[in-house]
Amino acid sequence: MAYRRTEGVEARLADNRNRILHAARTLIGEGGWPEAQVSHVAAAAGVATGTVYRYFPSKAHLCVEVLSAVSQREVDVLEAIASGTEPPAQRLQSAVTAFVERAMRHRRLAYALIAEPCEPEIDQARLTYRHAISAQIVRIVRAGQETGDFPRALDPAIAATVIVGGFMEALIGPLSPLNADFGPAGQQDAAAVRGLAGQIAALCCAALLYHPPEETHP
Repeated sequence: MAYRRTEGVEARLADNRNRILHAARTLIGEGGWPEAQVSHVAAAAGVATGTVYRYFPSKAHLCVEVLSAVSQREVDVLEAIASGTEPPAQRLQSAVTAFVERAMRHRRLAYALIAEPCEPEIDQARLTYRHAISAQIVRIVRAGQETGDFPRALDPAIAATVIVGGFMEALIGPLSPLNADFGPAGQQDAAAVRGLAGQIAALCCAALLYHPPEETHP
């Protein structure tokens, strides 16, 4: 007779996995990828080191899972904004503003997810979610082209690449652990964060004011 896990066993296994992921996310949020050593995560989760390996073959696999969970939440937020009924220019401003403000709430974690050097597997997952974020910006750009708010001659994919690259690059300095301008987590100057988000959003929106020259044929 094949062994079947009881509901209690399934619940315990799921709880262990969730505790491990929560512990890893907390540690990464405090000190970046270097803090997510398997032994550290196991201690923080209250499980044996071998238990962590039961769910995640390596530190990289664990970190990819954390990155995927956090990044998917950001994609979901942007997708909701992109699906809104506001004018496209307003949706774009709201999307960039939301991303910046949310990143600044968890600066150390966001820095790890966006810019900190990491293993190739983590970097590949980072690129995957960056593409997913760009896809939501593409939706907004296309909506603006349909309404005539944005130049129709612009390639939406190129525009989204410029915009996403712009706001992520602009965040590296403010998110850096070496930057003391915004104060420690939970003690940030809200007005300063709003000002940062507003400036970055304004510059990203300004990118869509560019009108490519008309093609000429001899």
